[in-house]
Amino acid sequence: MDEAVKIVNDIKAGKIAPVYFLMGEEPYYIDRISNYIEENLLTEEEKGFNQTVVYGRDVSMEDVISSAKRYPMMAERQVVIVKEAQELAKNIEKLEHYAENPTPSTVLVFCYKYKTLDKRKKVTKNLEKHGLVFESAKLKDYQIASWIERVLKGKNYGIEPKAAAMLAEFLGTDLSKISNELDKLQIILPKGTTINTKHIEDNIGFSKDFNVFELRKAIGEGNKFKAFQIAKYFADNPKDNPMVVTTSLVFQFFSQLLQYHGLKDKKQAASALKINPYFVKDYEAAAKNFPMKKVSGIVNTLRGIDVKSKGVGANLDQEDLLKEMLVKIFD
Repeated sequence: MDEAVKIVNDIKAGKIAPVYFLMGEEPYYIDRISNYIEENLLTEEEKGFNQTVVYGRDVSMEDVISSAKRYPMMAERQVVIVKEAQELAKNIEKLEHYAENPTPSTVLVFCYKYKTLDKRKKVTKNLEKHGLVFESAKLKDYQIASWIERVLKGKNYGIEPKAAAMLAEFLGTDLSKISNELDKLQIILPKGTTINTKHIEDNIGFSKDFNVFELRKAIGEGNKFKAFQIAKYFADNPKDNPMVVTTSLVFQFFSQLLQYHGLKDKKQAASALKINPYFVKDYEAAAKNFPMKKVSGIVNTLRGIDVKSKGVGANLDQEDLLKEMLVKIFD
């Protein structure tokens, strides 16, 4: 995130590289940087003759290099953007000579998604020496909540830890999808707002009382009534609460609880389990109700429930599977 921000800030300050090779598993920052260049490097009048946007599947590397070698018309520079540039992977070596001596009046941008260049290759070394190579790595599950907090802080918003974790769990690791949801909240809520679970429930559609977080918390606390109440809600709303996802997240909770039991220093639980410190108390409570031997059995039980949820060896509906899961956990 910091590197992407620096690239944009350098462009704003006039530090513009002749080639930007944006690559990696996470497309969000690749799109953010390339979109900024596309929208801001040239004036609207200059774009007509001096901005070219092509897609890797529709062009050859020779076509791209030929476009990059042209000179701008009535402007200081031209911009050539190659989207879905990973489609040119087989011929990427052909970029080697151009990268060694790029046209100074051209800004050539490659959006090379879901792949990375071999850093040992000469083409990569030339790009690094004479242009800019940016690798956008995929964030881990446990990094998403803190990413949400940082993005919102940069836009003068706060968010409660539970609300950030809730968004992370329900939206997964797709940063573009998360960003779209955050944009919706920022349109609705005034700057300075600290976003809470009620805001998420009202504006995004996740129930603050009936979600996997609350289910895991109820299980950990040994609150059978609430756990079965949430399970009933899930069974009545299967599209919003797919069994496979529920099983996966409950399994994750007990797997981490097993790790928690094995920690010599419980003060390091947040970093060891890779969770938000806000949720450590849930594991503390669960550890009192579920000793290590019991947790090991539950992990095995959940593997069986997961198999059944996928239609293997049983033909139970979601409500029956949820009940079976809870009965075996609390047994």
